[in-house]
Amino acid sequence: MNSVEISHLRKDFGRFTAVADLSFTVKQGEVLGFLGPNGAGKSTTMKMITGFLTPTAGTAKICGFDILSQPIDAKKKIGYLPEGAPAYPDMNPEDFLNFIAEIRGLQGDIKRKRVREVIEKVNLGNVAHQSIDTLSKGYKRRVGLAQAILHDPDVLILDEPTDGLDPNQKHEVRTLIKNMAKEKVIILSTHILEEVNAVCTRAIIIANGKIVADGTPEQLEAKSPQKRLDDVFRSMTM
Repeated sequence: MNSVEISHLRKDFGRFTAVADLSFTVKQGEVLGFLGPNGAGKSTTMKMITGFLTPTAGTAKICGFDILSQPIDAKKKIGYLPEGAPAYPDMNPEDFLNFIAEIRGLQGDIKRKRVREVIEKVNLGNVAHQSIDTLSKGYKRRVGLAQAILHDPDVLILDEPTDGLDPNQKHEVRTLIKNMAKEKVIILSTHILEEVNAVCTRAIIIANGKIVADGTPEQLEAKSPQKRLDDVFRSMTM
């Protein structure tokens, strides 16, 4: 079974410790919501898991492959939506996705079929030939999500996947995540607590680079007299 295993992950920037000794495991079929206030270390952790940042200490194993000693094998297993969903602004979404597909080793009819499927899945059809730099923030986010799922990875790392989307778009993306969840390991960061209840089977709350809570949304809500996740979140991150 596929999994992501985080072992004593730490990241220092000079004297500042952004992430301090994180360890946890996420298995196939789980959707882990990574919660925390701004500056808690969520994005830094995701960048280390995906090999974008080198940890000061510790490591991550992606489906058994160590991100430090086996980076190519590990990254083949990952689909990553980073902050800001960076893309080439002078390309249109279809050209960009064809480019990403080639990087991922997809060719010929398989490549064309997969690009069409992903454009349909994230509803990019009406802007597929429009320059990316002219797209709204929500559409740019969808382009980023499309490239993350293009090669049908075993592991999805999604940093604020619904950031900038309108309510209908958020619903579409959350439905897509739930539909993919059974076959994948999914880790998503969010500051939207309703998103955790909507799509996550488990939540980790992080503050000052450390895990302060780990459990199902229901288990975390049970810690509040009012059974409210936002009350738990505030009490643990103040």
